[in-house]
Formats: sequence, C-alpha cells, structure tokens
Amino acid sequence: MAKLIYVANVSLDGYIEDAHGRFEWTAPIDEVFDFITDVVRPVGTYLYGRRLYETMALWEADPTLAAQSDLMADFANLWQAADKIVYSTTLPEVSTTRTRLERSFDPDSVREMKASAASDLTIGGSTLAAHAFDAGLVDECQLIIYPVLVGEGKPAFLSDARVQLDLLEEHRFGNGVVNLRYRIQS
Repeated sequence: MAKLIYVANVSLDGYIEDAHGRFEWTAPIDEVFDFITDVVRPVGTYLYGRRLYETMALWEADPTLAAQSDLMADFANLWQAADKIVYSTTLPEVSTTRTRLERSFDPDSVREMKASAASDLTIGGSTLAAHAFDAGLVDECQLIIYPVLVGEGKPAFLSDARVQLDLLEEHRFGNGVVNLRYRIQS
C-alpha cells in the first residue's frame, strides 16, 4: 500500500504563510531544493488544495523556471510527470497536464488510491491536509522548517485531531533549515 505524506515548508512558529499570504522566506538554497526534490522523487500523485496547486502549476506553465538550473529542471520534470488531483469548489478548471479537478475531498476515494497506487502520494495545503488527518489517512509528515518567525498567518496544521508522531529522520542544512520526517503512530 502506498503512503500518504504531508509535505510542508513551515516557519519555526508553525506557519506555511504569513498574515499577508506570503511565503518568500521558504525560497530554498540549492542544498535544500535538491533534498526536497529527492523527497518527492518517488511520488506518483500530488493531492492539492486550490492555492497550492496554482502556485505549483508554474512548474509547467513557466518554462523559464526549469531553464534556470539543472536542479530546477529535474524538479520540473518530476512534477510534470506525476498525477495531480486538485480539490476545489471555486477553481473553474485545471491548467496542467495529468491533472484532475475534484469538487470535494472524499476519504474513501483517497483510501482506494493508497491501496492501488504503485507510488506514494503527497498531500499539500494545510486545509486539505486537515481533512486527511481527520480521516486518519496521513502516514507521514515531511516538515521543512525554516529559521524564521512570522508571528501569524496560515498554520501548517489546521486539524483538531490528536496525532502522535514517531521521528524517523532529521536533516540539518547549512542555512539553518531543518527537515523532520515523522511517521504517524497507528
């Protein structure tokens, strides 16, 4: 069975974006970018909320991103090759290939995807991830924690579900960013 992994860039005080919706503080150095690319390399399907999808769609819509470096080209190729499912009631249509639009999050459908998938799935966007946490679908968390305090904004965890975690791995980068990989206790 494939795993569902919540991947998030997070401030030290637990936010994925600041009070103004900005997240420029998550722009990674090459070392971090390469690590993130390796984290998603085995992923076959991305589950996104609308806002994160619109941000990530640039990896297909803007070819100048991939042209900036071999690292960025590698990530763009991986992202474009994966399936994407966008959960939104407001997005009129998707603009990228290998992408499907769903109007509501259906836990049973995600369970079926996990059971039949040959590759792991990621879920991104804290609102969408909260639904998956509440349904007990998340198997792991990959948190890339940046050494910045933003004070307020959109929290990485919106669910009120109580979840126990086991630390599987940690990695520290030269710029103070830390990756923490957790398994969800069953």
